[in-house]
Amino acid sequence: MNCKEIEINGIKYVQKDEPAETLNGMEYCIVRTYSAGVFAGFVESRNGQEAVIRQARRLWYWDGAASLSQLAMEGVKKPQNCKFPIAVDKIELTQVVEVLHCTDVAKKNIEGVPTWKQ
Repeated sequence: MNCKEIEINGIKYVQKDEPAETLNGMEYCIVRTYSAGVFAGFVESRNGQEAVIRQARRLWYWDGAASLSQLAMEGVKKPQNCKFPIAVDKIELTQVVEVLHCTDVAKKNIEGVPTWKQ
């Protein structure tokens, strides 16, 4: 049994991971668009398929996560192989098709991936 589990009357309960810490109330999320790619950052606003993301990092290539779902929950297992360029202060995205709320573990992991530059 680990520190996130408790057993009561023979039944094991597991603590649910909480969403990542916020920035002025904005949640850290992974946002997938129809054609502009995938971004991680703080969602400032959302209106239908449009979203404004702060401290946004494009997730151009990742290694060590089978899907965006795993990436949002755990981050990547091979950060040295990932291609996450420099963050921009603000980006306005259109054609948003998916928003995944990240755990704090995933947020720290994504932010810890070295900046990919050429």
